[in-house]
Amino acid sequence: MTGLSLTPRQEDRAIALAGLLGGLVLIATGAYDNSETIRPWLAVLPLCAMAGLELFRRTHPVWTVCLGGAVFAANIFAGSVVATVIMYTDLLYAAVLYGSKRMAAILHLTGAASTLVLSSLTVLYATVSAALLVAVFAGLVFIAPVWTADLLRRHRDEAVSERLRAQQTALLSEMDRRGAVVAERARMARELHDVIANHLSAIAIHATGAQSLARRQRRPEDDPLVEVLAVIRENSVQGLTEMRRMIGLLRSSGGGEGEEESYAAPELDAVDSLLENARAAGQDAGLAFEASEEGERGRLAVPVGLAAYRIVQESLTNALKHAAPGTVRLRLTYGPEALEIVVDSPYRAGEGRVLPGARAGLVGMRERAALLGGSFEAGARGGRWLVRAVLPRGVATAEGKGRA
Repeated sequence: MTGLSLTPRQEDRAIALAGLLGGLVLIATGAYDNSETIRPWLAVLPLCAMAGLELFRRTHPVWTVCLGGAVFAANIFAGSVVATVIMYTDLLYAAVLYGSKRMAAILHLTGAASTLVLSSLTVLYATVSAALLVAVFAGLVFIAPVWTADLLRRHRDEAVSERLRAQQTALLSEMDRRGAVVAERARMARELHDVIANHLSAIAIHATGAQSLARRQRRPEDDPLVEVLAVIRENSVQGLTEMRRMIGLLRSSGGGEGEEESYAAPELDAVDSLLENARAAGQDAGLAFEASEEGERGRLAVPVGLAAYRIVQESLTNALKHAAPGTVRLRLTYGPEALEIVVDSPYRAGEGRVLPGARAGLVGMRERAALLGGSFEAGARGGRWLVRAVLPRGVATAEGKGRA
């Protein structure tokens, strides 16, 4: 069960109403000073005035405590009501808690001075015991609420200061963490550029040189060596392009060295190039490749197009590695809400599937589909190996999860 929560304005009204009702009950029962000689309505006036000042205890602490002192003095002469005294102590408490530090210092001095003056006058005109009683009463009225509010205010200021210090520490820690991530991404970009990208560039250059040498030797275009060199060069160039795109993403996101570059992510428009490469590479293995599309492609979100391209690329690569001789069929079905990718290849059991890195590609495709909120399944069915992925084509969902 949750407690009742009041706004500051409602809290002030509740305090004023409680003080007023309590004071009226005391006056009605005659429980106030000099109740036999002073008429009740004289005691009601200071009570109502003090309750009215309670409504402004938070917004105008200086004026309320000043006027409250005059009302308190009137209450003493008109018949002291305990409720009026308690509301005056609350005004002193609020003036220190919500007022300025200068106001708190003034109330400390005036409270101590009032206690000293009243107790001294009592000693002059009465007994010492009466003076001690007056000193205790004046201390409870003028000093105790001021000290209490000052102590609470100091604790509150210290809590605010500690909270700000904690926030600053957390901010500095986050900045350090981001700086470490930026430095690591920049280092990864340099390593990719200096090692892998350079090797791919060397492969592409050597393949181009070998092609030029084959042309000078006037080898026919359908020569297996010429076709293999073309496949090697095209794949190395494509891998180099994607590697440069990854380096650009690392540098642009991580603040790496050099100018920030942006590279277009591969999409399904490049599937024809994948099929041509697969046909050229699968000729010697007795593989043929077919592709078909159903429905309107329309505009796909960038994460969906990239994930679909990678799934098709990995599926065709797995078919080249593991499939038995036959026809590999690729079918893309564009629905109003989802894109379905089906790659059907001849199944070859046994040693054909026990290769280094086996199953790693399937795990990667399943993760890509899961990140977009889609589904993925792969397995042998009816003597063939079926890969099926369904990706939502909604721009909002796909892009949001793609960024994640």
